[in-house]
Amino acid sequence: MTTSPPPAVTPLPPARRRRRSPLPVMLGVAALIGLTGFIAFGNLGKSLEYFVTPTEYAQQRTELQGRSLRIGGLVQHVKYDPQTLRLAFTVTDGSASFPVEYRGAVSDLFKENQGVVVRGTFQGSTFHASELIVKHSEEYNVPKTQADMDQLLRQSQ
Repeated sequence: MTTSPPPAVTPLPPARRRRRSPLPVMLGVAALIGLTGFIAFGNLGKSLEYFVTPTEYAQQRTELQGRSLRIGGLVQHVKYDPQTLRLAFTVTDGSASFPVEYRGAVSDLFKENQGVVVRGTFQGSTFHASELIVKHSEEYNVPKTQADMDQLLRQSQ
């Protein structure tokens, strides 16, 4: 008996790889970027708080009316009632000034001709402040002697 050779095995052609469309991935990335942009910049206009001087406010009154903003300038004509914590003063930059009303505790640094930044809104021509930020000197000098310390304590009272 003769044995016949085994049939020749023909190799299978290589499997074709299925190529995926990049469109779903690109759409997903675009949607993520759009959502991030909307969250970051969509509400940005609502949360912005402008810092203006009284002169700048007088020039841009129609655009800034009703917005929460900060006004900075010098303090004048202070009237403070410590019993009711009611404070009324005028903030000015030299050419324009506005009356300010504030209710709350006032820092010891708050006084006439001192720099101040107030946060709040205009109601009519009066600025109703919700926060009072008093500017002070950036200089700090350590008292060198006991006499300097005593003088500093007398000045702060």
